[in-house]
Amino acid sequence: MARPDKAAAVAQLKEEFSSSSAVVLTEYRGLTVKNLKDLRRSLGEDASYAVAKNTLALIAAREAGVEGLDAQLTGPTALAFVKGDVATAAKTLRDFAKANPLLVIKSGVLEGKILDADQVKKLADLESREVLLAKLAGAMKASLSTAVGTFAAPLTQAAQLFGALESKQSDQKPDTSAEAETTTDAAAAAADTQ
Repeated sequence: MARPDKAAAVAQLKEEFSSSSAVVLTEYRGLTVKNLKDLRRSLGEDASYAVAKNTLALIAAREAGVEGLDAQLTGPTALAFVKGDVATAAKTLRDFAKANPLLVIKSGVLEGKILDADQVKKLADLESREVLLAKLAGAMKASLSTAVGTFAAPLTQAAQLFGALESKQSDQKPDTSAEAETTTDAAAAAADTQ
């Protein structure tokens, strides 16, 4: 490969490293072209899968600010550049590796941090972004409902207290009409005795 071609390949890989939210390094030794095509198709539009020379990938990673991939970039290596949901892409790679044991997940990079193979597989166990957002929205709605109940409780209690006080006062008021009758009867009796 001529020098300008290598420079262009490094620039392309550097752009992929920089613009991706995560990168998963895999070993593809023994997979057929059809297997690789199926893997690319299953990753969808949110991730791309590229075979790269280790030395060029290492240079591109360093230029993109990713350090520590020296040990992982050995043997035949392909890189999955994830631009969408990291958990979905990791799940796709994990499931594909289960169905095709020749695909080996070696490591990954997430937000500049190096992940080992187990950590990448743990990412696959996460729920998708949409599910996590839905759960967060549900939790927030429940919290808001609780807050509304908490803020409304003193008002409700105050209304109940005022209602009880009003009821108690109306029970304690003497019946003025009965008193008036008693006074009238007493006055009539006094008039009769005179």
